[in-house]
Amino acid sequence: MAAQINPSILSADFARLAEEARAVEGADWLHVDVMDNHFVPNLTLGVPVVESLRKATDIPLDCHLMIEDPDRWAPQYAEAGAGSVTFHAEAAAAPVRLAREIRAKGARASMALKPATPIEPFEDLLPELDMLLIMTVEPGFGGQAFLDIMLPKIRRTRELISRHNLQLWLQVDGGVSAATIERCAEAGADVFVAGSAVYGTDDPAAAVRSLRAQAEETMARAPWACAH
Repeated sequence: MAAQINPSILSADFARLAEEARAVEGADWLHVDVMDNHFVPNLTLGVPVVESLRKATDIPLDCHLMIEDPDRWAPQYAEAGAGSVTFHAEAAAAPVRLAREIRAKGARASMALKPATPIEPFEDLLPELDMLLIMTVEPGFGGQAFLDIMLPKIRRTRELISRHNLQLWLQVDGGVSAATIERCAEAGADVFVAGSAVYGTDDPAAAVRSLRAQAEETMARAPWACAH
């Protein structure tokens, strides 16, 4: 598949979210970070803002729920118009049931792993998912430095996806920029969340195009992509 760039509105101006969404026209998804100040030490936004964003942009919404009790709350984000809903493996009580419920409500189901959470225990769950998110920083705040120690985990996840012949997207989130996106793509990622690397520029739409070009050039010669 082609590389996908998902600008994170966590780095946008919250007072101008509709304008900020329009500023990244051409992006594949708009990444919406939902934090509850319990699962992570930060508080952002919730269902009402997602509903408003859905009306303000044609870019599909990729909601990343950094919250406690996603089994209860995640389906509401699908109902609010999110095209993809990501819950954390560390917070979900019944991840298979939750993934199926999200899918039943018309959204893509995704599961996220914090940096210290290994992928291997979740190998059997992968067929239930549409996307797997590898956090490349500790979740909770934007603008953090990319953790290179996550690259082997991305590679192992890509190997599992290939071994089971799954059509599973592999997303990375945290510190993704022009300086790091090629390493992520080489390791096996094909969906890239970028916050300050997009919204911290004078031309966010151009930044999206540039990041996508970098990722696709790397993917074109990456061993994992050439094997498909």
